[in-house]
Order: sequence, then structure tokens, then C-alpha cells
Amino acid sequence: MDPGLRRDRRDKSESECKMNLNDLRDNRGARKGRVRVGRGIGSGLGKTGGRGQKGQKSRSGVSIFGFEGGQMPLHMRLPKRGFNNVFAKDYAEVNLGAVQKALDAGTLDAKALVDHAALKAAGLARGGKDGVRLLGKGAISAKLSFRVAGVSAGARRAVEAAGGSVEVIEVVPASEKAAAKKGSAKGRAKATA
Repeated sequence: MDPGLRRDRRDKSESECKMNLNDLRDNRGARKGRVRVGRGIGSGLGKTGGRGQKGQKSRSGVSIFGFEGGQMPLHMRLPKRGFNNVFAKDYAEVNLGAVQKALDAGTLDAKALVDHAALKAAGLARGGKDGVRLLGKGAISAKLSFRVAGVSAGARRAVEAAGGSVEVIEVVPASEKAAAKKGSAKGRAKATA
């Protein structure tokens, strides 16, 4: 075989395998172009730009979604239900039965103080930006000391019957902390002036 012919074949196979970044393209039809309206009669969307003639909708700056010709719209005719208390506390609720299960599984230490951080690490307290509230569903046999933001009367009785203790802490919301910090900064500024 002629060596020149062999070289040509080799060059062709290398160029077929080689791909450059500037050769990358989207599939045909993957990106649709923006419709440019009002560009003459021949475009099919000239003059009124596909809006028809006259009327409110043919003008710019119109937003009439949900407008029902002046009659009372559906979203205003439907009755209101419920109440959303913006001052409500957000507690992570944890039942005693779940705490006992975590102790049995070994994810919670019986000798350590059981607080929000410990319950969160054990996977029992989800959320609860205002702390943990202990509830009395289930039974507990271990002697534990809890430090929580709230406790039900039944849960307190059950924990104390098992020989444990419950300390209820007052959780100060972040907004109140920020307000207090702002106030103390003002006080310092007045003192120095």
C-alpha cells in the first residue's frame, strides 16, 4: 500500500473525531426566535402587530387579568375562611414517646441535658424558630432533664414521675433582640455625647 494514501486516511479519521468548542450548536428548533411585531405588511405581524383593531387590549400598559367586565370578580365573591395569626409562636413540637424511641435507638444521650440543639441533632425537632414545646403523647421511662421553651401539663407530670426535670426558658424573638440592641447602641451614643 502506498504510504501517502495511508497518511491521508489517518488525517481524515483524526479530523472526523476532532471537535472544537466553536462547532457546538443547539439542535435545530431548540431555540425559537423572538417575534418582532410591527415590521411591515410582509411579515404578517405589521401595523397592529396581531392585536386586532381598537379597544383597550390594543393599547399598551393594559393589565386586566381577572377582570370580569365590571361585575364582582370571582376571587372577591368567594367567602373568606380562617385566620392567620402573625404573632403566633413557631414551636417544634416533640412528643415524649419520640424522645424515648430516640433514647432506645441511641441517637439521644440520657445523661446530657436535652435541649433544642440535642433534639435537633437527634432528628426530632424540625423548624421551631421559637424553640421546642414538649408534649405528653407516649410514655417515657428514662430520667431526663429537659430545657425547653414550652411544656404541656401532662408531659411535665410524666417526666417528673420518671424522675426527670423540666426547665422552661423564655425565648426572646430575634426582632426583640435587634430592637434591644439598637436601643442599647443609642444609649451608648448618648452617654458618649
